[in-house]
Amino acid sequence: MFRGLMLILFVLLLGLQYRLWFGEPNLRQIWQLETMIEQQQLQNEQLSERNKQLEAEVQDLKKGLSALEERARNELGMIREGETFFQLVDPQPQARQR
Repeated sequence: MFRGLMLILFVLLLGLQYRLWFGEPNLRQIWQLETMIEQQQLQNEQLSERNKQLEAEVQDLKKGLSALEERARNELGMIREGETFFQLVDPQPQARQR
């Protein structure tokens, strides 16, 4: 009788182990999902930081004229009336003469 009980417990243990390693969902799938969750959380943090920077830039553009002027100068080449604009150009390397 003791052997029969041990055999039944052993079969149950094997069945549970089979389900744990090969069933649906198994440990490998759970580990993969945990890795995917960690990667997604990292990406979410990066995007959240980017959103904060963009929000700060939007607020600065809405409230302050200095940021708007800086952007116009850099991107559109704005020059104020009475200012002198100097453009510095790097010299082209001379071609080898033979």
